[in-house]
Amino acid sequence: MGTLDRVVHSIVEPDPEDSARAQKRLDRLTKPQGSLGRLEELARLVVGMTGKKNPPMTDKVVFTLAADHGVTEEGISAYPKEVTPQMVLNFLRGGAGINVLAKHVGARVVVADVGVASEMMTHPGLVIRKIGPGTRNMAHGPAMTRAEAVSSLEAGIQLFEDEYRTGIDIVGTGDMGIGNTTSSSAIVAALTGREPEEVTGRGTGINEARWKHKIGVIRKALSVNRPDPADAVDVLSKVGGFEIGGLAGIILAAAARRVPVMIDGFISGAAALVAFHLAPNARHYMIASHVSVERGHAVVLERLGLKPLLDLDLRLGEGTGAALGIGLVEAGLKIMTQMATFDEAQVSEKVDP
Repeated sequence: MGTLDRVVHSIVEPDPEDSARAQKRLDRLTKPQGSLGRLEELARLVVGMTGKKNPPMTDKVVFTLAADHGVTEEGISAYPKEVTPQMVLNFLRGGAGINVLAKHVGARVVVADVGVASEMMTHPGLVIRKIGPGTRNMAHGPAMTRAEAVSSLEAGIQLFEDEYRTGIDIVGTGDMGIGNTTSSSAIVAALTGREPEEVTGRGTGINEARWKHKIGVIRKALSVNRPDPADAVDVLSKVGGFEIGGLAGIILAAAARRVPVMIDGFISGAAALVAFHLAPNARHYMIASHVSVERGHAVVLERLGLKPLLDLDLRLGEGTGAALGIGLVEAGLKIMTQMATFDEAQVSEKVDP
């Protein structure tokens, strides 16, 4: 059995008894029941995911995976592909949005090159798991081979396992890759059956004419490649990206280890959809940090049955929304573990008439 199959088959549904015990504690805290809303829900969910009575939230990790996309040859982005390696350097120097927000919530950022077209400089903060120098142009044929798709998934699994040895209490997913909203839209259209215009946004801020062109390119890629919606690896190989496959692998590996996964925006959502189609039980370990401006993201969350924590008109990626979501999880767990119960505080309880 290969690495991917082993991980997929090891993902189990959480035990509902763990969540039930957490709910009993939450209901005894010095407040009206349910009055802290989704913070209570987050605490209950994380207890269920981890199986731990008091889940630690010390080792918080955001994985930001970078790769290039051959479909940029079609002029679907407002930025050239050279921005991908430039932004990787910005991550490594600590100057990007994800660096700021990860620091804000006390998370470390793992930056990985899984398919940047150019050779990156050696840097102690950069992990190299390169599958190839970017994908091929999906408008003219498969973005990658099936073997490359599996390799991207397994690269994500290995990235997670390497960090897991150091310690991971929660994972955030992040991405960087010019052209990756186009690939994500194609993945979502293929796996949900929705029309390209229903799941395609403006990415880096393209105008109306380029948006319509982008939809046409996605429609052409789906027609040329005919990805099989019953085979997530086929969909990934035909119209996906190396960083999307890597993120899906991270999600699967985390679920197998019962580690909560905070899903970022649209690209992370497409990766989560791939992971879900490979292992439906993986959904039980996912938390949606926010709903992106990218219209396809809401479609993804609906398919996964996930309710976003935030709606802040975010569309940056990198793991920025995930970092904010991790902060909310930590707040929820602190409420559950540090707030006094009625008995502990010797506070009178509600009296029904």
